Amino acid sequence: MFFKPLLSFRPSRLDLIFASKTFVAAMLALFVSFELNLVNPMWSIGTVLIIASPYSGMVSSKCIYRLIGTIAGAIVAVLLMPHLLNTPWIFTAVLALWVGFSLYVSLLDRTPRSYVFMLAGYSTVLIVFNAIASIDTYSIFDMALARVLEISVGVISSAIVSASFFPVHLGAVIRQRVNKALKDLEDVFERLLDEQNGTQDDTQILSIMTRDMADIHALAVHLAYEKGELNGMTKPLQEMLHQMSLVVANLVALSQRIKQLDQLPQSSLNVQLQQIKHLVLALINKNECTQESDLKILLSEFERDFDKNTLLNSVEQQTLMAALKMDIRHFMTNILTVKLLWQSIQQGKKSIPSSVTAITTNYPSLHRDYGVAVRGGVSATLITLIVTSIWILSGWKYGFMMAQMGVITACILTAIDNPVPVLRIFIVWSVISAGLAFIYAFGIFPHVTDFWQLAVVLLPLVLIAVSMMANPLLMPVGMVLGINTMMGLNLNNRYSMDPVAYLDNSVAMILGVMTSLIVIDLVRAMSPDTSASRILSLHYQALRQSIYLSYDTEFKVHLRSMLDRVGVLNSKAVQAPKIKTAIHNALIESSAIVDLVRLQELILKLSDVELRQQLSLLQQNLDEYFRFQQKHLAYTDHFSEELQHQIDSILMQVESLEDAQLKQRLLISLNNIYSSIGHVIVAHPFNATKEVLVHG
Repeated sequence: MFFKPLLSFRPSRLDLIFASKTFVAAMLALFVSFELNLVNPMWSIGTVLIIASPYSGMVSSKCIYRLIGTIAGAIVAVLLMPHLLNTPWIFTAVLALWVGFSLYVSLLDRTPRSYVFMLAGYSTVLIVFNAIASIDTYSIFDMALARVLEISVGVISSAIVSASFFPVHLGAVIRQRVNKALKDLEDVFERLLDEQNGTQDDTQILSIMTRDMADIHALAVHLAYEKGELNGMTKPLQEMLHQMSLVVANLVALSQRIKQLDQLPQSSLNVQLQQIKHLVLALINKNECTQESDLKILLSEFERDFDKNTLLNSVEQQTLMAALKMDIRHFMTNILTVKLLWQSIQQGKKSIPSSVTAITTNYPSLHRDYGVAVRGGVSATLITLIVTSIWILSGWKYGFMMAQMGVITACILTAIDNPVPVLRIFIVWSVISAGLAFIYAFGIFPHVTDFWQLAVVLLPLVLIAVSMMANPLLMPVGMVLGINTMMGLNLNNRYSMDPVAYLDNSVAMILGVMTSLIVIDLVRAMSPDTSASRILSLHYQALRQSIYLSYDTEFKVHLRSMLDRVGVLNSKAVQAPKIKTAIHNALIESSAIVDLVRLQELILKLSDVELRQQLSLLQQNLDEYFRFQQKHLAYTDHFSEELQHQIDSILMQVESLEDAQLKQRLLISLNNIYSSIGHVIVAHPFNATKEVLVHG
């Protein structure tokens, strides 16, 4: 798996600068730890390697989160150990539950803050296990204090070096990605209205954008910890990303209307679409369009000119063009809002403009996978119980190292869908790092007498390992090679190496990872297809909930959550064609929930009792349809025949309505539900001529 990446491994200049900075920070942390005569200097240098990142803001935030988590873990360790030390099995159960609970909370929080909870869990275990292993030498308070000091030395060294030497700011990267996203949105809109449009490719681009927005949302947290551009703009930027997700939904809906228009006789339709395209692009790219007071003026201009361009359409075209007009109007409103927010952010304004209705909530509105969090917490609990029980029952002196590695790997890898392949890499490279540590410990270190000599001999190891960490494909290899080798060396002020102790230590580390692999494979691991299926079930649940929402901020928050879920789905490397199609359809379905929401609003305005009853019955049947999809994951390509016949019947009833505006709005909503959620094209809404549409 890693043979080809290893052969083609060629670190770039930026990779080498990053590795050199990490080496300087690591040596600074090690030197200070030696000077302070700390218990385990390896944790100082290990911390530097663990939190290493090319971006200074990311390093600084990880430093703070790691320190807070370590302090929390130390407090729990000091509170628990004196009372439970003499009851080892109860103590083991309490520690296991604490680790499991901490990891559960960590997995629910998809922001970098989750690091705090994970650290709090396994830091407690590391402190307790080291204190028990050194119980004749150190008290639990001494060990907890030493651990906090070791981590503090590591994080301070990392923060100083990262911010002082060739700092790379995350703000510039985020600005570049946001500008690209805005350009992509306009390009997609332009292509959709071109004569030779590729709506399939554009929908795929929009799917990828939902994933990218989730990435930028997480990265934005780090902006508060650096001095570069966009410093302190986390909240406004995240609000802008929320609003940008609405633009994505608008463009997806627009692509579906274009597909329907393609089914009609074209006549002058293409010319009209070109005129509309130029009109909209001219309006949204006006210099003054970023002023709050101009938003309504621009929309009024659009309404007037759009109606001029579509005046001579046929009856069928007028209905679809009315739907198109609504989608373009929403697109304009939301893209102008995004541009207004982005301009405000670039000007350094942290407040949201008064004309923008914020959809950021105090509670997390993004996707949370409670099932994965539970399974991750359970697996961490079981691993802690098993490795600690083996240590207690065997009485093996180095059993504590096996227990530590088992708990650490259980925590740091559980966020992956299937951590087993990575754990296998950990085992293989743990053996290699053990051999490398042996060469250092017994072949090189006996000749090292000064700190500068130690730094020189460690330089190649750190440079190679950290350069690998900068490569996404080789990151697991670099992590194991760097961190495990340092732990195996167990660096201290005085050289002291016992071959038997070294062998015990190395075997214990490998056994800890193997235990973690077995338990995670049985309890936590799932294929990308299984993971995607579970998230799709939540998607259908959200569709069902949409039926009963009102068209207000709550609806926008709900839509943002659904689009975030689509972004998570698009990060899965699924194999099954049906699941791939369902993921593709999920974005299209999410774009049409506005019509599910508006159906209730339109029902309340109707005076025709029979039609109201039919629409209410349709809502109930849609509820049952989504509930069936949620429970059985049938991945049906389109509505059932019964549901199609019901909508056909309602469409004919709508024909008799006297209120032209209400009639048109009902036709638009029913058409959009039919085509985007039911995946059935209704080419002529008045006679309900239709064909099954297979997306993907």
